[in-house]
Amino acid sequence: MKSIAKSLLKSVKHGQAAWLRSSSTLSGKQHLRKLVLGIETSCDDTGAAVVDDAGSVLGEALHCQKEVHLQAGGIIPVVAQQLHRENIERVVKEALSVSGVSVHELAAIATTVKPGLALSLEVGLQYSLNLVNRYQKPFIPIHHMEAHALTVRLTHHVEFPFLVLLLSGGHCILAVAQGVSDFLLLGQSIDIAPGDMLDKVARRLSLRKHPECHSMAGGKAIEHLAQTGNRQQHTFRLPMQQYRNCDFSFSGLQNLVNKAIIQKEKEEGIQEGEILSCVKDIAAAVQHAVAVHIIQRTYRAMLFCIKNSILSSKNATLVVSGGVASNQYIRKGLQTLADANDFAFLCPPPRLCTDNGVMIAWNGIERLRAGLGVLHSTDGIRYEPKAPLGIDISKRVEEDSIKVPKLKKKIRWLAF
Repeated sequence: MKSIAKSLLKSVKHGQAAWLRSSSTLSGKQHLRKLVLGIETSCDDTGAAVVDDAGSVLGEALHCQKEVHLQAGGIIPVVAQQLHRENIERVVKEALSVSGVSVHELAAIATTVKPGLALSLEVGLQYSLNLVNRYQKPFIPIHHMEAHALTVRLTHHVEFPFLVLLLSGGHCILAVAQGVSDFLLLGQSIDIAPGDMLDKVARRLSLRKHPECHSMAGGKAIEHLAQTGNRQQHTFRLPMQQYRNCDFSFSGLQNLVNKAIIQKEKEEGIQEGEILSCVKDIAAAVQHAVAVHIIQRTYRAMLFCIKNSILSSKNATLVVSGGVASNQYIRKGLQTLADANDFAFLCPPPRLCTDNGVMIAWNGIERLRAGLGVLHSTDGIRYEPKAPLGIDISKRVEEDSIKVPKLKKKIRWLAF
C-alpha cells in the first residue's frame, strides 16, 4: 500500500501564510493562548493542525491520497481507511512538531465525526479518543460542513449572519450561518454533489488519457479543457427548473451529458475510452450548465433571505467554500451574482477550501470560545456518516415560490 501511496505530506510553519490573520508571536505570551489540535479524516485527506484563539495557525500537516484514488478511478473506502491508518500518527506529530506545542499544552482536541465516509471517520475518531483519554483533554466533535462554513472567519472578519454555499465532491448546501453551530438549511443536493458529477464526466471522457490532463483530478481537468472550449456547441437542459426551491440535482444532468458523449462517439466512429475531438467543447458546456444551476439556486436563496429579513439588504454576505469553490468559472459567476445584488462575496483561500486540519482546529476554537459542544466525557461518542446541517427550512423556501429573474440580465457572461 505504501509503495502505491506516494505520500504528499505538506506542512506550513507559523507565519508563512500571508492570508492568515496576524497576531503576536512573542514566545512569552503564547502560553496564555488557548490552543486546539484539529484532526480531519472524513474522506481521503489526513489532516492535522494547531490553531490558537487569536486565529494563528501554529503548525499544519496534510497527507493527500489523490494520486492513489486517481489511479483507481475513484475513492475506494477501504483503501482510504488503510491510508489514514498508515499516516495519521505521522501527520499529527508533524503538526505538533511544526507548532512547537506538546499535547499537554492543548486546551482541547477537535475532530471531524460527521458526515463522511464511515471507515475514514472511524480512524480519526479512534485516534483522537486515544489521545484525549491518554492526556485527559476535552474533546470537541466537529461537523465537517460546519467547519467548511466557518473557515472564512479565520481568514476574514465576517460577522453572523451570512449566506454560505458549500460546494464539494460530497456536498452541495445552501445555508444561513446565524452563529457557531446555528444554521438554517435552505437547500441541498437531492442526489449527487457537483464535484462528484464533474469527476464522473471526466472519467467517462477518459480525460486521464488527454495529454493536458493526465495528472489532474476530474473536476480540474474539466475546468482546464473548458477554458479553450466552445460551450455553445452543446446545450444541456438545466435541472429542476420547475421547482422554485434552493435544492440542487446533478445526476440528471450527468445522464444528459453521458447521452451526448455516446452520440458523439458514434458520429466520430470511436470507442469508449478514446478521446473525442470535441472534448473541450463538452467540458465547457458541462461546466457552464453546472455553474448556471448553482447560480440560479443561490440567487433564489439571496432573494429569500432578504425578503424574510434573515439577512439585511445593507450588509449581506455570500460565503462560498468547499473544493468546487476553487473552480474559477463557477466562482466568477457567483462573484458577479453577488456584486449585482449588493452582497459582499468571500471565499477562503483555495488551500483551505479543500479538506484540511486547519478548518477543524478553527471550528474547535470557535466552539471553545462559545462554550458549545466541549466534552469532558467521551462516553457514547460515535461517528455519523450522514448528518444534516442545522435546522431545515427548505420547505419554507419552496412555499415562498420565488421566481428568479433571467440571469443574463444580471450576468452578461451567462447569456447563451
